[in-house]
Amino acid sequence: MCAKKFGFIGAGNMGGALATAVSKSTKSVYIADFFADKARELADKLGVESADNQTIANNCEYIFLGVKPQMMADMLSEIKAELSARGDNLVLVTMAAGLSIDTIRSMAGGDYKVIRIMPNTPVLVEQGEILYCKSENVTDNDINNFINNMKFAGQLTSIGEELMNAGCSVSGCGPAFVYMFIKALAQGGEDCGIDEKTSLALAAQTVLGSAKLLLESGTDPDILIKNVCSPGGSTIEGVKSLEDSDLYGVVRKAVKASYKRNLELGKPVDSSQ
Repeated sequence: MCAKKFGFIGAGNMGGALATAVSKSTKSVYIADFFADKARELADKLGVESADNQTIANNCEYIFLGVKPQMMADMLSEIKAELSARGDNLVLVTMAAGLSIDTIRSMAGGDYKVIRIMPNTPVLVEQGEILYCKSENVTDNDINNFINNMKFAGQLTSIGEELMNAGCSVSGCGPAFVYMFIKALAQGGEDCGIDEKTSLALAAQTVLGSAKLLLESGTDPDILIKNVCSPGGSTIEGVKSLEDSDLYGVVRKAVKASYKRNLELGKPVDSSQ
């Protein structure tokens, strides 16, 4: 019997956001961090318990590995003994960009059940996009319990592991690109005389509403663009400016750059250098 259902090793931005979401479904949660005070502060805020890595490795059913890819091997080496003693009575949940399920297993020292996820920061407001894939030994019951307890994080989307790095480049990195667009849209409003606070609110709500319309209508983006553009009107002039500046090409280039970095993060580090 597991003492706690969920354990979070790493209480950084994403680990903390996921712990917050899970704590809305269950208080059967441990939180650990390199900085123990940080873990205690978050645990107190969420009404759960703080612990250390070994306690989580010994006791939790789902163990979230919320550390940076470069730190994963060292962290897992510290809890190998505890994991080995438990066998398959646990599920490792990794959110480290670039690290495959096989890599996590190798670092952990066993063919453990692994769920690989790529969440994004909107999980903080229950509107995240969480991509996931799983190892062959994760059962339907394992994944269903996981999904049910992650419901306050946002939408969970199953994706083949071979597409995880690409998906991360869109939904995982994408919020930063969207915030850049919102900032630019708002600054354009400021250039035209609107105050900063009002212009930012207008830009953010416009992006939120536009995304909602796209998702709920299922309409092709090109048709939605056309619906806003009256011939000879003001919108089409702005659209022409964006096309002349190669907006599509610039954004696609950003996604490809992030994808390239995700692939690099998954490569083994040459310790001889």
